[in-house]
Amino acid sequence: MNRTDDRLIPVLLICAQAVVWPGAVLLRGDAPRSVDLLVVALVAGLVGAGLALRRARPVGVLVLVALVCALGAGPTPAGAVAVLGTAGVALALFTVATDRDTFTAVLCVVALAAWQSLHGLSLHGLSDRDGLDVVLTVLLYVAACGAGLLVRRRRRARRTAERVLKRAEAERHRLPAVERRRMERELHDVSAHHLTAVVVTAGAALGLRERRPELADEALEFAAETGREVTRALGAVRAPAPSREDVPSPEERLRELVVGFRRLDQRVDCEIDPLPDGAVADAAYGIVREALTNVARHAAGAHTTVLCRYGDTRTDVVVTSAAPPKGAVAHGAGLGSGRGQGFLRSRAREAGGTLSSGPTPEGGWEVRAVLPGRTAAPVERSVTRGYRSAQVVAAVGLCLQPLLPTLVIRSESAAAASTGSQVSAGVLFALLAAAQGLALLRLRRTPRVALGVLCALAPLWPVAMAAGQYAGPVLLPPALSMIATCAALAVDASRARTEGRRWGYAVAAAAVHAVAVTAAVLDRGTTVPGWAVAGCAVAGASLAVGAALWGGALRGRRDQAARGDQEERLAAWTGEAVRDAWAERRRIAAGLETTVLSRTAGMVTEAEAGRLDATADRAREALAAMRALLDTVRQGETGPELRPQPTLQALDLLAHQCRATGRDVEIRLTDRVPERLPTTVDLTAYHVAETVLSAGGEEPAMLELDLERGAGGDTLTLAATGVPRAARPVVRERLAARVAALGGTLATDPPGPVRLRLPLAPDGPATPAVAVEDDAEGER
Repeated sequence: MNRTDDRLIPVLLICAQAVVWPGAVLLRGDAPRSVDLLVVALVAGLVGAGLALRRARPVGVLVLVALVCALGAGPTPAGAVAVLGTAGVALALFTVATDRDTFTAVLCVVALAAWQSLHGLSLHGLSDRDGLDVVLTVLLYVAACGAGLLVRRRRRARRTAERVLKRAEAERHRLPAVERRRMERELHDVSAHHLTAVVVTAGAALGLRERRPELADEALEFAAETGREVTRALGAVRAPAPSREDVPSPEERLRELVVGFRRLDQRVDCEIDPLPDGAVADAAYGIVREALTNVARHAAGAHTTVLCRYGDTRTDVVVTSAAPPKGAVAHGAGLGSGRGQGFLRSRAREAGGTLSSGPTPEGGWEVRAVLPGRTAAPVERSVTRGYRSAQVVAAVGLCLQPLLPTLVIRSESAAAASTGSQVSAGVLFALLAAAQGLALLRLRRTPRVALGVLCALAPLWPVAMAAGQYAGPVLLPPALSMIATCAALAVDASRARTEGRRWGYAVAAAAVHAVAVTAAVLDRGTTVPGWAVAGCAVAGASLAVGAALWGGALRGRRDQAARGDQEERLAAWTGEAVRDAWAERRRIAAGLETTVLSRTAGMVTEAEAGRLDATADRAREALAAMRALLDTVRQGETGPELRPQPTLQALDLLAHQCRATGRDVEIRLTDRVPERLPTTVDLTAYHVAETVLSAGGEEPAMLELDLERGAGGDTLTLAATGVPRAARPVVRERLAARVAALGGTLATDPPGPVRLRLPLAPDGPATPAVAVEDDAEGER
C-alpha cells in the first residue's frame, strides 16, 4: 500500500463519520451543538493524522486512536465518533498485525478489548445488562487482527516464493558456468598435482641415473601408478557421484595427501584437526593440495608445515614452506598454468573465507586461508526479553487505567446492579464467542473437530438469548455463529478436502443454523407462520453455506494454480539448468579424451616399457595439453539443440540446483550401483529422480539408489523420502508412465517414501558413456 492509499483511507473514514453524525442529525432537522462539533472535529483530525502515519508507528497510532476516540465519546452524543472509534481502531489494529510480530498483535487485541470493556464499565457502571456492543466490538477487533495476520502470512509466503523463484532463475543461468569452473579447477588440480609429481620424480631419477640407478625403476613404477590414478581421477571429474558409501573423512583425505607428498621426498609436517564434511573441508583440501603442489614444483626438498585448525568462529589453513636447500633443482619449474593463485582465492571465496599468500622473512612462501568455523553462539533473539516485558507492563497499565475512577467512586446504581442475580446476555455471548474462537484456532490441525464444535455451539445462541433476556436484533446472535461456521467451511474448502466430506459438513451446518434461527425467531414471537420462518431460515443458511464453500473452493483453486505454476517454473528452470551444465560437462569431457587422457595413457605405456626419458616427455605433453584445454574451455559452448539428456551421472547437478532454491536435498548411491547402466534404465532413473524432486515442497528430501541382485536378474531401486507431493495423482501418473515402459514397479504412499524398481537386462552388457549420450540425443 502506497502513501496515497495511507492518506485516502483516513479521509474516507472521516467522510463516513460525517454522514453518520452530524449528517443524520441534520437530515432529521436537528442542529447539533457547536461544542459537540468542535470535539468531533478535533477527534477526527487527530485520528486522521494518526492513521495517515500508521505504517511508521503502528502500535503508537493504535494507542493514540483508541485514547482519542474514548475521550471524544464521553461528552459527545451517541454515535458522534462511532465510525472513528470502531473502523479507525480496527484499521490501526490491522496495520499492527500486518507490520509487527504475532505476539505484539495478540497483546494489542487483548489489551484493547480489556481496556475498552473496563472503560465502558467506568462510564456506565454495571447497569447495561446486554453488553452485546462490547461483544461485537471485541469480535471486530479479533477479526481485524486475524485478517492482518493472514495478510502478513500471505505476504511472507509470496515474498518467500518470489525469492525462491528468483534464486532458481539466477541459478539457471549460473549453473553451467559453475560447472565449467568446477571442471576447470579440478582439471588443474588433478592433472597438475599428479603429472607434476611424475615430472619431478622422473627428473630427479634422470639426474641421479649414474649414482643411483635404482631410482629409475622406482620412477617408472611411480609414473605408471600415477597415470592410472590420473585416469581414474579425471573420470571422477567428468561425472562425480553425488554421494557414495565408505567415503574417507576430510581429515583422512588431508593426511593421505601429505603422505603422498612425502613419497616425493618432500619434508612435510602436519597438524590437522577433524573437519566436518562440506564446503569448508573441500576448500581446505583444495588449498593444501595446490599449495603443496607449488612447493614440489618450485621449491623441491623445502621443509613444509601444514596447519589446519577448526575453531568456533574460524578455520585456519596455513601452508608454510622454508627456503629450498642449496643446490636443489626445481624440475617442475615452468610447468604451471598460471591459474593456481586464482584457484586458491576462488576456493576460499566460495567457502565464505579469504586467502592471502606471499614470501616469508626466512625466504620461503606461505599460503594462509581463513575459512568459516562452527557457529560460535546461538542466533540472537529478534526481540529481547526486556522488550517483551515492557510490552506486557504497558498493556497491563493501559488495562488498569479505567479502573482507577471506578475503585475510588462507585455509584449506587452500579452497586445495586452488581447485587443482582440475573446473568447478562452479553456474558453468555462472550463465552460462546470465545468457544468459537478456540474452535477456529484448531481448524488447521483438526478440521473435523473444529467444524463439529461450531455446529454444536449454534443451537446454544438461542438459549443464551432467552436466558439473558436479550432484547436486541433477533437475527444478530445467530448471524455471529453463522459467520464463524462459514469462515471455517471456506478455509476447509480452500484446502482441497474430499468433496463428499465437505458437502456433508455443509449440509449439517446449514441444517443446524436453520434450526437455531427458527428457534430464535419463534421464541421472540412473530405473526409469520412457522413454516415460512423455517423455509426462510433454511434458504438463508443454505445460501450462506453455499457462498462460503464456493468462495473457499475458488480461493483454493487459485492457490493451487499458483503453486502449480511456481512448481512448473521451478521444474522447467531446474531441467534447463541441469541440461546446460550437463552439456558443458560432456563438452569438456570430450576434450579430455583427445588431450590429457590420451597423453596420460601414452605416459603409462612408456613407463611400462621402461623408457624413462619418453615417460617424462609424455608427462610434460600431458601438462601442456591440460593447459591448452584450460585455455579453450570457455570457447565453443554447446547450443541448446545439441544438449544431451542427463543420466544418473548428472544427479550431483540436480541436487546442486535444488539446494540453490533453499531446499535441503541429498542423493546417495551405494557402492553396488555400477557407474555404467543400460541406456534406458539410466535415463529413466534420472528422469524419475528429477520428477520426484520437481514435485515441490520444502521438506528435506533424500534419494537413495541401490542395486538388488536376484535369480531373475539385477534390479535398480530408488527410494525417495521427504517428497509427500510425489504421491499426488498427476505426479504418480508421470512416474508410472516412465516405469511401465521398462516393466518396473512403483509404490507411493503419502506418509511414506516413494519406492521404484527398474529391472536391468539380464543379458545386456553395460552401455558405455558415449553410447549413452548418442542414444540420448537420438531419443530426443
